[in-house]
Amino acid sequence: MNFGTSIKLFTISGTAVRLHPTFFLLLAWIAGVQWLEAGPAAALSGVVFIVALFVCVVLHEFGHIYAAKLYGIGTADVTILPIGGVASLDRMPEKPGQEIVVALAGPAVTLVLAVLFYLVAGTGFDPAQVGLLDQQQGSLVARLATANMALFVFNLIPAFPMDGGRVLRALLALPLGFTKATRVAAMIGQGLAIALGFAGLFGNPMLILVAVFVFLAAAGEAGFVQARDLTRGFLASHAMITSFENLGPQSTADDAASLLLRTTQQEFPVLGPAGNLLGVVTRSGLIEAIRDKGRAAPVSGFMTTGIPLAGERADLGAVYQTLLRQRVPMVGIVDQGQRLVGYVTAENFAELVMIRGAGEARPNP
Repeated sequence: MNFGTSIKLFTISGTAVRLHPTFFLLLAWIAGVQWLEAGPAAALSGVVFIVALFVCVVLHEFGHIYAAKLYGIGTADVTILPIGGVASLDRMPEKPGQEIVVALAGPAVTLVLAVLFYLVAGTGFDPAQVGLLDQQQGSLVARLATANMALFVFNLIPAFPMDGGRVLRALLALPLGFTKATRVAAMIGQGLAIALGFAGLFGNPMLILVAVFVFLAAAGEAGFVQARDLTRGFLASHAMITSFENLGPQSTADDAASLLLRTTQQEFPVLGPAGNLLGVVTRSGLIEAIRDKGRAAPVSGFMTTGIPLAGERADLGAVYQTLLRQRVPMVGIVDQGQRLVGYVTAENFAELVMIRGAGEARPNP
């Protein structure tokens, strides 16, 4: 899932840990509320608690990540958001048993953390303490124990795509199949999200934020699974754009602007002398370059590089996964000589899905 601009903190076992800028808004809000209520010491304590809690959240996500590795599934990054962490697994296992293991690995880590914190604090779980976390009652360790136990229970709510929802999808997949199970689990998840949002109206704005995330994420996951099912068996060559204008490394922003005005393209491949892809000029990148560097700026100075490549017979679903995972404007499709013959964007993939959904397209033999 793409969360826009994020800050890379570090990398563990090939997975980048990223921080979304909105997380600082959460810290500022916590600090502000605590400062007004009890002064600067309370504000610092509140920020320390939130940071420590989110370290636990990252460990929770790495539970999913290492479980997924057991089935050969990599994870490009994990992003820390104000509502929690999201691990961008390359794919979710379609076998129900495997998905259950991956889904429960995260809550298992959270439960272990809660038990360890309780042992250190010398206390037990008291449900009444959950509602007092924002009041800084008890030691930091005891509050972390209570928070982790609450997260453990909350994550097992069958609201897809939360962990409990993924377990529900895996169980439903046994009689219904993966695609239909996803659709049913997403509907249940959205229903629970509406209930959470309604509960949040009575004094808990964080529940509203979580509800919005769950509702949209459930819809997105269901749409992605349906798209993958509709394009199963398609190759990159079935969806690639083959009629396009391109630029050379010596082309200027003015050249790109002329193409932007007289074509419907939103991105322009930059090709080398042998027809190999050097980069791509996007509409947003072009406008920014004209504003900051002028119309005479060479495209080689502002084009997006590192564009992934795939062969014409590459699986289309894998190409789309690359688009999402690497957050690039396109995937270049090349022949055996590494010459660009076309490219796939998220937009033309979506167009193929709409056509397939209407029953008007079939893969060529």
